[in-house]
Amino acid sequence: MWKALRNAMKIPEVRDRVIFTFLMLLVFRLGIYVPVPGINIKAWGEALSKQGTGLAGGVLSFYDVFTGGAFSRFSVFSMSVTPYINASIIMQLLASIIPSLKELLKEGEEGRKKFQHYTKNLTIGLAALQSFVVSFGLANSYQGIIAVNKWLFSFVSTVSLVAGTMFLLWIGDRITEKGIGNGVSILIFAGIVATYPAYFRNAVLGNLNIFGWIFLIAVAVFMVVAIIYVQQAERRIKIEYATRMVGRRIYGGTSTYLPIKVNHSGVIPIIFAWAIVSIPEAIAQITGAQWAIKLFSMQSPLMIITYALLIFFFTYFYSVVVIDPKDISENIKRYGGFIPGIRAGRPTEEYIT
Repeated sequence: MWKALRNAMKIPEVRDRVIFTFLMLLVFRLGIYVPVPGINIKAWGEALSKQGTGLAGGVLSFYDVFTGGAFSRFSVFSMSVTPYINASIIMQLLASIIPSLKELLKEGEEGRKKFQHYTKNLTIGLAALQSFVVSFGLANSYQGIIAVNKWLFSFVSTVSLVAGTMFLLWIGDRITEKGIGNGVSILIFAGIVATYPAYFRNAVLGNLNIFGWIFLIAVAVFMVVAIIYVQQAERRIKIEYATRMVGRRIYGGTSTYLPIKVNHSGVIPIIFAWAIVSIPEAIAQITGAQWAIKLFSMQSPLMIITYALLIFFFTYFYSVVVIDPKDISENIKRYGGFIPGIRAGRPTEEYIT
């Protein structure tokens, strides 16, 4: 593997792409240490630590890992690319019910560019909404965190966070264009990996004995194996192709399979569900009504159940959107394929569904 990597680095184009990717990731990591104007970082860190190990603390910790530690510093990158992911999900859902958007995706490169343009416009709107809700909720909930008027802080914070999100998208596009891999995915991966040293340091400085370390390592290994197993698991549907003659050549007569992953959605339903359940709590913080704050708190039974149900719902719904049985059936029929024992057309769609 190392030999193949060294050989790849000898190719100028590959080397330039790797260097460019690392430079963009360096900019990303530096931006995490640029706080939003008007925030007291020390007071914000203390407020986060008081959330404890409940659902609210767990959700915030998960989100902080997803942002690469930007949220715990309340930097200009605190929203990360979450608004873009939410916008992408919404646009995909809309494309499944709006024929014009669905046709746009079939118009080749130009159609996809226009669709991406709509997605980024929606990203700006969602980023502004999420940023204001988070900023105002933060200013209204914790004392001593902001050094200015809460309305001024909310406005400046919203502008800063939206600009940070769009700048990250720009970095992601540049990595996709001139670097290696999908830019947005690389940013998410880099953010998650960057939090590992801090967790390892906390584990080392903790009071774990040898049995605690063994248990921790065993759980970590088990989780990695389980994640890989679920991520790689797939249902294989056998497809056979009829023999046909074109000119003097014979095509078909072979069989293959259609792989359908067990987990198509990944962590997207968790992120999207969190974005939705955080809205009622933030609105309650804005109104200042104590009964609403208590009811819509992330630690209340209502929000715990709602959060779990939303994750299940979006996992199912996103999988249905990604796997379009009608398109799959038409593609199989177009290339002369069929599922053994299943008639083409509607029966094939129902079988895949």
